[in-house]
Amino acid sequence: MSDQRLLLVHAHPDDESIGQGATMAKYVAEGRGVTLVTCTAGEQGEILVPSLAHLAADQEDRLGEHRRTEMADAMAALGVTDHRWLGGFGTYRDSGMAWHEDGHAIAADQVHDDAFWRADLTEAADHLVAVIREVRPQVLVTYDQFGGYGHPDHIQAHRVATYAAALAAVPSYRRDLGPAHDIAKIYWGAMSESRMRQGLRALRDSGDTTTFEGMDPDGPLPPFVTSDENLSAAVDATDYVDRKMAALAAHATQITTDGPFFALSNNVGAAAWGLEFFRLAKGQPGPAGPDGLETDLFAGL
Repeated sequence: MSDQRLLLVHAHPDDESIGQGATMAKYVAEGRGVTLVTCTAGEQGEILVPSLAHLAADQEDRLGEHRRTEMADAMAALGVTDHRWLGGFGTYRDSGMAWHEDGHAIAADQVHDDAFWRADLTEAADHLVAVIREVRPQVLVTYDQFGGYGHPDHIQAHRVATYAAALAAVPSYRRDLGPAHDIAKIYWGAMSESRMRQGLRALRDSGDTTTFEGMDPDGPLPPFVTSDENLSAAVDATDYVDRKMAALAAHATQITTDGPFFALSNNVGAAAWGLEFFRLAKGQPGPAGPDGLETDLFAGL
């Protein structure tokens, strides 16, 4: 087992590649341990491949199994060999979502009984406690308290990861799940406001008005964008952005190669998605780079 180990907790297949795909590929290439836990199979996702529309939740309801294969392909692209489903594949179902009039996600009107949003918090956390105590990571990455944009499964992943990290550190708690382990640093994935505005400006200057439609480079931005003053770390993994894009392409039912992620990369370059940002939620910041941000999530450990 590597001396340095990173654990990531995400809600659905593709969230990991969007958020930290380049960092994951970089750390794997450097010989660090990378473990990904995915909480649902994304059964309620929108299907962007017309020939696979029959897999949708309101038809054959087999999208989860298909996305299981997409996830395996994405992990192969990133080089990640330790991927797990929280509690085992199929334990928790994608909760779905709806859009609030203010532009952020909310829980859907109808939610399955086994949806992650309805999961018992302690039960779900215990599944993760077992992983934490086995892998013994120094660093954990998950979402902020709003799940980036309000998706109920992202919020639940934040809650489960946060609670599990606390429980895993208590020596007397659930000894059957392994020896206690205290994660030294916890980060929330983030998107830099200045970088987002820079990318949007490049898109608009190129004549592209449809990518990230409705977002103004000089106007209000959605809640998943983080003010630069709240950022703690920026991992430069631009050398691995091709692996990130290959992982994104593997999630073909959810992401198209002519969609916003690829459009931004084509217009702005590798730095658009190869430089990934984080907010420190627990632990002491390590040595910073010239811009005041850590350049390594293991800095100071």
